[in-house]
Amino acid sequence: MGRIVLGMEYDGTAYAGWQWQSGKRTLQAELQTALSKIADRPVTVHCAGRTDAGVHALEQVVHFDCPVPRDLQAWLMGGNSHLPDDIRITWAKPAVADFHARYSAIARFYRYVILNRPMKSALLRSQATWCYQPLDADKMHAAARHLLGEHDFSSFRAQGCQSHSPNRYMHFIEVYRREDRVIIDICANAFLHHMVRNIAGVLMQIGMGKAAVDWTAHLLAIRDRSQAAATAPPHGLHLGGVYYPERYGIPKHPVFDKLPADAKRYD
Repeated sequence: MGRIVLGMEYDGTAYAGWQWQSGKRTLQAELQTALSKIADRPVTVHCAGRTDAGVHALEQVVHFDCPVPRDLQAWLMGGNSHLPDDIRITWAKPAVADFHARYSAIARFYRYVILNRPMKSALLRSQATWCYQPLDADKMHAAARHLLGEHDFSSFRAQGCQSHSPNRYMHFIEVYRREDRVIIDICANAFLHHMVRNIAGVLMQIGMGKAAVDWTAHLLAIRDRSQAAATAPPHGLHLGGVYYPERYGIPKHPVFDKLPADAKRYD
């Protein structure tokens, strides 16, 4: 009994996003259906971050209030037995009483993967965004550095974003090449709707030599989404992990070792 927290990974290609939507296949609906079969009654789950259609997760964190006594292995193994092959629960544990998957989070980490080669990939067609024009990852990284710290990210915000404030704190952002892939690792206290994909779109334009390295700084200053690049495709985006205060005992992705000390002030 009590509250249970789960870690999960998924390929979001076949889904209309995380959040339940009437008449559409969503990740939340699939997970709730699977867990409800284990509980033999309805289960409602809450996630750390709602991913859009086509977006993946290396690690999503969810919690639910357990309606009946079940062993943790029942939620883990039993839950997976009722889930499709593109969704997996990777761990399960009891939650501290006041834990909330979304509101207890200090920071979130996303990874955007760009396949940078002349030909598309048969194997990565749903896991990476393809760009045939050569990208200069060093210039992209230099441009990304302008985004560090607290800023008004209005130029990187979807028109329909419902957040009350456009201000976010960027803990770190790194762009690097790994053979034929250019990877953007980005971590902030929270993200606006389409923020990562909009940043990726701008950085790709800079990497192709179509904009100057300081374009990111200019966009921050003018706070005008219409002056930025097109939103990058969803299938290159992966929710990489979520950082919580130590007292919750939630497993952490190694990338969070890069967090500055002030980001961990709530630990």
